[in-house]
Amino acid sequence: MRDFSQQEMAERNYIFDTIKSVFRTFGYAQIETPSMESLSTLLGKYGDEGDKLLFRVQNSGEKAAQAPEKGLRYDLTVPFARFVVMHQNEISFPFKRFQIQPVWRADRPQKGRYREFYQCDVDVIGSKSQLNELELVQIVDKVFSLLDIRVVLKINNRKVLTGLAEICGAPDKVVDITVAIDKLDKIGLDAVKDEMREKGLTDSAIAVLEPVLTLSGSTEEKLAKMRSIMSGSETGLRGLDELEELFGFISEAGVTVPAELDLSLARGLNYYTGAIFEVKALDWEIGSICGGGRYDNLTGIFGLPDMSGVGISFGADRICDVLKGLEKFPAGLRSTTDLLFANMGEAEVKYLLPVASALRAKGVAVEIYPDSTKLKKQFDFADRKAIPFFSITGADEAAAGTVQIKNLASGEQRVFAKDDLDGILCFLGK
Repeated sequence: MRDFSQQEMAERNYIFDTIKSVFRTFGYAQIETPSMESLSTLLGKYGDEGDKLLFRVQNSGEKAAQAPEKGLRYDLTVPFARFVVMHQNEISFPFKRFQIQPVWRADRPQKGRYREFYQCDVDVIGSKSQLNELELVQIVDKVFSLLDIRVVLKINNRKVLTGLAEICGAPDKVVDITVAIDKLDKIGLDAVKDEMREKGLTDSAIAVLEPVLTLSGSTEEKLAKMRSIMSGSETGLRGLDELEELFGFISEAGVTVPAELDLSLARGLNYYTGAIFEVKALDWEIGSICGGGRYDNLTGIFGLPDMSGVGISFGADRICDVLKGLEKFPAGLRSTTDLLFANMGEAEVKYLLPVASALRAKGVAVEIYPDSTKLKKQFDFADRKAIPFFSITGADEAAAGTVQIKNLASGEQRVFAKDDLDGILCFLGK
């Protein structure tokens, strides 16, 4: 759990604003849910490993005997499902929402992994059409294009993983298989096989799974090979049909982000039932920076069955790490102020006050240095805050009804009539 400086907040808001702008162009509206949920709402939705990472709230102000157990939210999807059920009579379906809030996991902090971090979620619920999955792919494409991050989008389907469990003779082990497969990139094939053995899978079952995990070729070739492998599983074949339809949509829509079928992709969360997604940066070593999938049964847990949804979550903190590592943040983010007026004395400040107000009304971020002190100190202040424009407007300028403004990067200096707002705005690049 971290503090964030002014510079870091400027960087984070750049990410949030970029993501929000894309969400809105696809018709998603923003909601928020509380930081705490009843523990019963959260438990059992993330698998055994996820349940262990829940932050439990021991005292929330009520008497111990009366207080229901609570926990800090682990993600935004489960609270969203709870929200949909509670507000089902107030919303129109399909319901499209986005949510940008912090979540908490009692994890071991390390590079790219934090105990408190922001998720930027976008979901649509109340429709089974895979046009919704396509829309999420298009959102991924647009967001990372705007952020100038090269990524690869990996796609699989949980029905295919369920089918794998069926054809290897261990349908009751589907969760164990998906949890193990999900670690393939991190621990390697041999370690994944060892974990499956520890979970009770036989060597013959693992032998069925292994060629699937090492499958290569184009999407079409992988799907064709999988159809022969999956011939004995109706669920698995249905998953392959959905993948074929989705990749067809992606091709027709002209998506530019590389999208590949990755049959080792599992996504450890128990509530996924269909398409699953994961996005990885190509030019910076870090875990997934975006992920999600289709969930058919999540609202049913809260009393609203047959309400299928699909969503994807952007990991703002990891995206921030990638942008920093690749030095992709825009240079102007460092400054929150466009123009600093030097304080040359009480009379000059009174002269500048209406000028500053008029510029602010035009959307310019303006400061007047609060103390009449040495100009070097005021210059240093502008430099430390990376303020691009500096004005030394003294008694002579005030008498002439002008203001003097200097571009600190180029050294260019201009004098304007104090009411020449258009001229000043042009010089400031506004």
